[in-house]
Amino acid sequence: MRHFYFILIFLLGLSISSPAKAQNFQAKQRAQERTIRAAYKSGKITEREYYKLMDEQEKIKEAIQKYDSDEYWTPHEKNVVHDKLVRAEKRLSRYKTNSEVY
Repeated sequence: MRHFYFILIFLLGLSISSPAKAQNFQAKQRAQERTIRAAYKSGKITEREYYKLMDEQEKIKEAIQKYDSDEYWTPHEKNVVHDKLVRAEKRLSRYKTNSEVY
């Protein structure tokens, strides 16, 4: 009986976690956009860097919408979006610390 409950809870968790993954990507993308705007307003990145980063964010949004259209995320789709988010985060960090005077 214990195994039955464990399996039931496990399957319920799997069914709930699938849509949450897309929400997590969207939340992370929005947080990156806010961080980029804040860095631009505080003068940590140039106008050109700002537009490059925002263009990249637009592409990430399009990828999330494309992959979320069928409401099923394959592992490949998750990896693609995750890699795009990580790359954007690294670019922002590099731009913020490039020691240029504005």
